[in-house]
Amino acid sequence: MWSGVIIGVYMVSLLFLFLFSLGQLHLAWIYSRKKKSFAPVPAPTGFEPVVTIQLPVYNERYVVARLLNAVCALDYPREKLEIQILDDSTDDTTAIILELLQHLRAKQLDIKLLHRETRTGYKAGALDVGFQSARGEFIAIFDADFVPDAGFLKSTLPYFQHPRVGVVQTRWDHLNRNQSWLTRLQAFGLDAHFTIEQSARQAAGSFINFNGTCGIWRKACIADAGGWQSDTLTEDLDLSYRAQLRGWQFEYLDSVKTPGELPVEMSAIKSQQYRWNKGGAETARKMLTKVWAAGLPFVKKWHATFHLLNSTLFFFLLLAALLSVPVLFIKATYPGLRPLFHLGSIFLIGFFSIAWFYWLSTRQHPLQFIRLFPGFLIMSMGLALHNALAVVEGWVGRQTPFVRTPKWGQAETAEPIASKGGKIRVTPLTLLEGALAIYFVWGVVLGFQLRDWGLLFFHVMLALGFGFVFFLSLKPVRYA
Repeated sequence: MWSGVIIGVYMVSLLFLFLFSLGQLHLAWIYSRKKKSFAPVPAPTGFEPVVTIQLPVYNERYVVARLLNAVCALDYPREKLEIQILDDSTDDTTAIILELLQHLRAKQLDIKLLHRETRTGYKAGALDVGFQSARGEFIAIFDADFVPDAGFLKSTLPYFQHPRVGVVQTRWDHLNRNQSWLTRLQAFGLDAHFTIEQSARQAAGSFINFNGTCGIWRKACIADAGGWQSDTLTEDLDLSYRAQLRGWQFEYLDSVKTPGELPVEMSAIKSQQYRWNKGGAETARKMLTKVWAAGLPFVKKWHATFHLLNSTLFFFLLLAALLSVPVLFIKATYPGLRPLFHLGSIFLIGFFSIAWFYWLSTRQHPLQFIRLFPGFLIMSMGLALHNALAVVEGWVGRQTPFVRTPKWGQAETAEPIASKGGKIRVTPLTLLEGALAIYFVWGVVLGFQLRDWGLLFFHVMLALGFGFVFFLSLKPVRYA
């Protein structure tokens, strides 16, 4: 009986991974065919509407000055620019901002500090407070770890000349891409998301998302979609879907890059991944039925579904991983079931689909793919437990606070994080990740003992992944 249950759940997990990979394969195919037709540049005009810049800030002492200096250097008429600092800080960040404002206001800029004593609604709540008083027809948003180029507004605003364009999203670039292996691996994954996923979804007419920062909203679009809501941790994804279901168009600009700072320690990566993955599950729970109830083409619904279920991938990856070791015993005990597992080899298509997806994003630099793809895959597998737990919390509706990602103001520096207050925390989850590394080493040994090589590669990657994440979780202080 238990063998049947294990096999059934294992196959369902593999099926989900396979279907998800088909969606990624389709996006890669769209990108490879239509890569020259993305987001045509509008003809230059004198289109200069009033713009509000929103800067949500929470305890950002190390980066807030860099952010404010960059925003105040934007090439745009001063009388048509409003800057809102949406400050929920509880440390000395507010004092730093007040000191900076004494100098910045001398530049005849309209800068407002909106400080809240309580973080009601977290980032979504802060954005909504600013929205209520914003005088701009368009609202640009930058998180504290990003540094917009001076030409940002003039590169993006022309796309809003079409009255149904509600959002223009730019590509993230990375200030500290080469600081460490951790930052290189993160940059590798994010580059593929922007280069392939965002570009291909737009080319196919599918839903894309505002990435929470480095983009501009039409104020009327936010209002029409119901405004910022704080019932998910990914308020950006939530509002993106509500707006597009209302018929608003989104433009993604791959050619306009806005650099930001990548997390430099595993604990910070986990904080960010927790928010993204739990919020993704919360948004899927909220929006999936609305997507399927809408009068959209099937392919558009398909891509929207797996876009919303992106984080749920980790839940099924973890299930398949945990069950893959007992599957070795079942195969050895019941030889008659071997044809069923041979049928499962079709899911190798999924692996090669994902490999091609990431190859396309780096094919101009093939050595980069060879160096980084295995490491990225290993790190992703090692984060499966952490991210799967976040997904479960999202699906069951457990409420948790918005946890900010620590930023250190580093850009290709070799300064150790500990000198700026880094701490080592060993949690039960970290210990469990170490135990899973041992579990999958046992899976490798078992494969050799049973002379079953079908899952050997999978188990090696899992053992390396959980070992990698466990080790870096114990040693968060990293040098470039």
